[in-house]
Amino acid sequence: MEPDQRRYAQLVLFALVLALAVIMLGAYVRLSDAGLGCPDWPGCYGQLVVPDQANSIADANRAYPDRPLETSKAWKEMMHRYLAGALGLVILVLVLWVWKSGWHGSLPRRLSLLLAVLIVFQVLLGMWTVTLLLKPLVVVLHLIGGMSIVALLWLLWLRRCAVSAGENLRKHKPAALVALMVLVVQIILGGWTSSNYAATACPDFPTCQQSLWPEADYSEAFVLWRGLGVNYEGGVLETPARVAIHFVHRLGAIAVLFTIGFLLVRSFPESRGLERIALLAMTVLLLLQVSLGIGLIKFGFPMLTAVAHNGMAAFLLLSVVTVNYLAFAGSESSS
Repeated sequence: MEPDQRRYAQLVLFALVLALAVIMLGAYVRLSDAGLGCPDWPGCYGQLVVPDQANSIADANRAYPDRPLETSKAWKEMMHRYLAGALGLVILVLVLWVWKSGWHGSLPRRLSLLLAVLIVFQVLLGMWTVTLLLKPLVVVLHLIGGMSIVALLWLLWLRRCAVSAGENLRKHKPAALVALMVLVVQIILGGWTSSNYAATACPDFPTCQQSLWPEADYSEAFVLWRGLGVNYEGGVLETPARVAIHFVHRLGAIAVLFTIGFLLVRSFPESRGLERIALLAMTVLLLLQVSLGIGLIKFGFPMLTAVAHNGMAAFLLLSVVTVNYLAFAGSESSS
């Protein structure tokens, strides 16, 4: 690989690490109830940094009497915004690099253009997350956008750096694609569970509310839009609706286990080299994610485990994306 292309690969990898950090920090902000730590956007109580002087704090509290400044929460939110802003700048540099370079592969250019669109969309969603008071649909779309950015950056890195795969996974394209689609749906369900504060609705395992099939309100659980002006901090749904959300998320986990397990059983015996490594990584990450999900319930929903559960979802997504890349790209050389 030429030095210029090596630096490009390093920039892609740096952006990927930064994007993963943004996702995990965002999860920490949300789980620590700091999503509205700064009630305005893009600043914090009208400033680019959290107010820290007596006069400025008094001014902030007068400006937002319904939400007095909580410094620790405000700093959590602003650190997330700073990190997200840095990611946006890095991706901007990356997009310009791809389009101005002498590499004429159409896929990297399409992926970089999609990255640019996603970054703009993420900025808007970040603003709406605050101005629409943590509306679950906006929070979930924000999560999808973040996960999509991570996946696209990983595809760019694979396209430039991955060793060519063999032909074995090509025969399992449908299974690989179904596994990816089911995982994406499960990540969306996880975001819906978190944004509706439904994680603790089933405090027992393997039962939920002491039942294998609990009573739940599914009609209220998945209403996407409930009007403007509602503050969703802490959640607005009654317990039966939250139970429905949590329970469907558990069913989604079973679906992920089944689809990825089916893909593994069908493809692993004949896999070789990089294909086998990717399948093993996917399996290990899946088992870790399931263990974290169970651990969350068994240990009373500790913050560190909850954040790790969010981060592991991103890593699992990358592993399934890798398997799909190897299945669909095969031995095609990077352009």
